[in-house]
Formats: sequence, structure tokens, C-alpha cells
Amino acid sequence: MPTTIYELNRLPEGERSALLSLLVPASLFSRFSIDPRTFRNPSGNECVKFTCPDEMPFFQIDVRREPSDVDAAYFLDVSTSAFGQMEISFIIVNDPDGERFGIDRNENGQETYFGTARRNVPEELRAMEAGLAPGQVRRGLRMMSEMVACWDAFFGRLGCKFYFLEPLGYNSAILYERAGFQYLKGKEKMVWTDREFRTGGLLHVRLDGSTPFRRPSLARTVRGRAWAIHDGILDEPWESPKMYKTVGAHAGVNTFTGEGY
Repeated sequence: MPTTIYELNRLPEGERSALLSLLVPASLFSRFSIDPRTFRNPSGNECVKFTCPDEMPFFQIDVRREPSDVDAAYFLDVSTSAFGQMEISFIIVNDPDGERFGIDRNENGQETYFGTARRNVPEELRAMEAGLAPGQVRRGLRMMSEMVACWDAFFGRLGCKFYFLEPLGYNSAILYERAGFQYLKGKEKMVWTDREFRTGGLLHVRLDGSTPFRRPSLARTVRGRAWAIHDGILDEPWESPKMYKTVGAHAGVNTFTGEGY
């Protein structure tokens, strides 16, 4: 059994694909009628793509209902950190049947990098009103617990005791808390953020209605806070915390004391 990504990427293709398929939630195969052995749908199209470059410290998994779909239903990038540990570098989950919101490009067609480099405010407003969080182009698939169980199974198979990730936004950090992750770095900021969004707190006061993303009611929910943070309500840009999961264990961390997601 490989213990590094380099070793994994050098495995014979069939053996490697079978191992990497552990990272794909079973519900995705059934939802899109994809054969979990051939990775093809009923039309015979290959819907799961594994990218495993030789001598590179990463691999990627891309699952689509149809290869021609604009957005992946599930995209996972796993890499080796500077300290030699395995980490989830990037994760996307989309419901291909959900309405699409063009937050990924601005009104001039330029890439927004999920709103981190530039913004498409009209599309972000539509997305927020539809119940999405910052960075989402479509609703998700509500499979966090199943997804993390797959991650645990895979990393456990490779002999890892822990694996790491850096959530893209505030809402993602809370979701990973609920899935059993804990903080290596950044918990103090999460606790501070929760406190300051409460009545009388610094961030609560800044929810002054000056933009649609700063309505006072947004303090109550995870997504509402995430939109306010995305809108620049902090004194500095959002810095992703560093989180990790112990394989087979739930850390029980909870830094959110609001009313709902």
C-alpha cells in the first residue's frame, strides 16, 4: 500500500483508480448512474477523471454527471504539504441540476477566483437570496458526512493518522467543525468572530445595512456572517484557518453560537 502521493501516482492505472475511487462518495455513483468500476454512465461516457502526474506531489479527481457539464459535481485536489503531510488542497461540490449563479466571472467576463480577486455583485446577491454561500456557483449535494467518511477511509487505508485542509470561507470552516475537524491554527479568530457578531459586538455594529451583504439579520446565521465577511466587514481580508481531522474521530469543536446555517 502506498504511503505517499508519489508512490500512489506510480501505481498501475487500474490499481490506482480503484484506490482513489474510495474518495468518491457512493451516493455520487448512484445519483448519476455511474458504474463504480468502469466510471462510465449508461451512455458509455467516462464521467470520473483521475489526474495523477508522475513525480508530482498531488492528484485530482473530477466527477461529472456528463463529461460535457460546465461544472464538476465533485472535484478534489489532494497534495503533499511542505511538511510532508497529506492535505485536501481544493474541494468543490455542485448539484448539476441546481440553478447556476455566475459569481465566478465579473460583468466583464473576467475570472473572479470565487470572488477573492474581483466580484460580480449582482450574481452574488442572487446567490445569497437563493440560500447559497460565498464561492458557490450552484447549491451543494448535502453529503458532507458521507464525503468525510470517504476521506477517513482513504487516508486510514494509507496509514495516515491525520489529514489537513484550509477552508475557503467562514461557512466552510463551520461545516468542517461539524464534520469532526479541529484547528491547527485560527481557532482564536473563529471564536473572536463569533463573539463580535453577537449583539453589541464590533461586527454586529458594522451590520448597518450599507450594502445588501451587511443587513443586521445576517449575524444570526453561518451563511449570513460568511457573506458579510466576503463583503469586507473584517479589518483585514479573510485568512483561512488551518484545520485537521483525526482519522476515525470527531473532535467536537463548535465555535458558532448563532441560530442556524
